Amino acid sequence: MTLDFSRYPQTPHGGTLVDQVVPADRRDAETQRARALPGIRVDLEAIITIEMIATGVLSPARGFMNEADYLSVLEHGRLAGGVVWPVPLSFAPTGKVNAEVIAGLSVGDEVALTDSDDDPVAILAIEDIFSYDREFRARKLFGTTDRNHPGVDSIYRRMGEVALGGTLHLLKRVDWGPFEALRREPKDTWRLFYEEKGFRSVAGFITGANPLHRGHEYIHRNALEEVDGIFLQPLVEMAKREYVRHEYRIRGYRNVMDQYYPAERSILSPLRVTYIFAGPREAILHALIMKNYGCTHALIGRDHAGIGDYYDKYASHSVFDEYSADELGIDVRLFHEVFYDARAAVHATERTMASDDVRYRLNISGTGIRELLRYGFMPPKEVVRPESALAAIQGVQPKGLGEDGRATITPVGKVIKSMFPFYLEYTRLGGQPREVPLKVEDLTYADLETVIRDVREHTGLIYQDVYDEYSEVLDRTRSLQPSWREEARAGLRSRQEQLVAELEQKHAQADETASDEFMYQDREEAERELAAARRLLAEIPADLTDDALAARVWNPMPYARYRGADEE
Repeated sequence: MTLDFSRYPQTPHGGTLVDQVVPADRRDAETQRARALPGIRVDLEAIITIEMIATGVLSPARGFMNEADYLSVLEHGRLAGGVVWPVPLSFAPTGKVNAEVIAGLSVGDEVALTDSDDDPVAILAIEDIFSYDREFRARKLFGTTDRNHPGVDSIYRRMGEVALGGTLHLLKRVDWGPFEALRREPKDTWRLFYEEKGFRSVAGFITGANPLHRGHEYIHRNALEEVDGIFLQPLVEMAKREYVRHEYRIRGYRNVMDQYYPAERSILSPLRVTYIFAGPREAILHALIMKNYGCTHALIGRDHAGIGDYYDKYASHSVFDEYSADELGIDVRLFHEVFYDARAAVHATERTMASDDVRYRLNISGTGIRELLRYGFMPPKEVVRPESALAAIQGVQPKGLGEDGRATITPVGKVIKSMFPFYLEYTRLGGQPREVPLKVEDLTYADLETVIRDVREHTGLIYQDVYDEYSEVLDRTRSLQPSWREEARAGLRSRQEQLVAELEQKHAQADETASDEFMYQDREEAERELAAARRLLAEIPADLTDDALAARVWNPMPYARYRGADEE
C-alpha cells in the first residue's frame, strides 16, 4: 500500500520518507555483489544508524553526510540547503585494516559495510571523502571537549580521521531480539496512525535510560486530553551499564500501559537508536524522528537527553527557540519538571502549582529513581507505579551498597536531595524546620531508609488529614463522622470541665499570700492556673448539635418552593 501523505496531517521531514532498503527480489544479487567490493567492518552502533537512515527514521538523509552538510550542521544546526538538522551523520571508521581500505577509495567507488561476521550489511556509494577533526566535532556538537562527557569519549573511541559521505543501500536488517514483535518502521506507523486507526493527531514521546514513572504519565495524560493517540518510544540500545536494562524498561511500560492507559489510543514501539548524549541538539533530533514516524506533536520533558551537569536544566526547551514552528514541522510541547505535592495530593509542575513549598514535595528524578532501585528500595508509588518498579528493580545491577559500605554509583545524600528535598531542612514530610539543616555529604544509608519510611507512611495522610478537618466541621450528616472521635471529644470536654470546676473551687479558697510557696499557691497563681484551664476548655472544638447545624441555614425556604410550587 502506497502512503499518500497529502491525505495525512503530517509530512516527513524534508518532504520525502526515505526508503533505502534494497527490495527483497534484488537482495540476494546485491549481497553477492557486495561481497566482491572492498569492505569496511562496522560496529553495532554504526549498523543501527545505517538501518535508521535506510528505513526513513532520519529522513531526509539517504546516507552519510558530505563535508558541506557535515560542517553546516555543526556550525548552524542545518543542512547546507537550509533544512533543520541538529546532529551530523558522519562515517569515519577506525582501525588499521579499515584505514588501508579507505586509502584506496575514491569518489564514485562503492564499498561494502560488513558486520562482525564479515556479512555485508549495506553498500555505500561514495560521494565525498574528507578529513575528520574530532576535537572540532566535540566542541561544536557537545559544547565541550571533556573526555568525561560520554559523547566526547565516543568520538575519540569510535571515530577515525577520514570520513566517507554517500548514499546507503541496506541489505540486511538486524534482528531486534526481544523487541522484534514490537518493532515498527516509519512506513508502518504512518499506515497504523492514519489508515488503520484514523487518527488526525499523534503525540510522540521518546525516553531513554529511566523506567516509566509518574512524571512521564503526567505528560502522557495531558497529551491524551488533546490528541487522538500517543506513540511511546523507549530507547533500547547502547545504554550505559548503570542504566536500567532495556528489556526490563519495556516490560515496565507494558505492565503500566496494560493496566492504566487507553489501549486503542496508546502505542508502544521501542526505538533502536544509539545514544548521542548531545543534550539540546538531541532533543531537536528526537522531535524530527517523531515527525518521521508520523507524529504531529512532540512531547519534550525537562532535561530531555541531558547528561550530568553539562547542560542547563531547561536547555532542551530553549533550543527550540532557534527554529520556527514551520521549519520544524511538528508541534513541540514542552513540559517542566514534574513532582508530587502531598499537601495538594496532585502531580504538578512549577507552572501548574501555586506553592513552591518543598515541605510537601516528592521530586521525580530519573537518576534518583535508578539509584533507589539500585539500593534495593521500591520507590514511592507517587513516583513510580509498582507495576513499573517490578520490572525495573530487576533490571538494575548491582543492588545495595558496595563491599566497602559505600554507594555503588550515586552517593546517598545526592539521591535524597534530588528526590526528597524536604529531608534536609524539615524533620519529616510536612514537618517542622530542623534546628540545623542536614548536610548532603553527611547523609547515610540509614537516612535513606528513614526518609523512605516517612514518605510511605505519611504522603497519603497529609491531604487526608486536611480533608478530615474540613469534613468534621462541614458534614451535616453526622453519621459520616467517626463516632469514636466525637465520643473522645465529648469525654475530653467533660473531663476538662470537671477540672475547671475543681480549680474554680480552689481559686475561691486560695489565700492572698501563700504560707509556703512550694506547698501552696497564692490567689494570683491560682487565678493564672484557672485561666489556663479555661482557655484549653475553650479551644476544644464544640459538638455540632442539631441546633448548631440548624443555625447555619440562612434560607429557610421549603424545597417545594425551589421546585416551583406556589406558596401555600
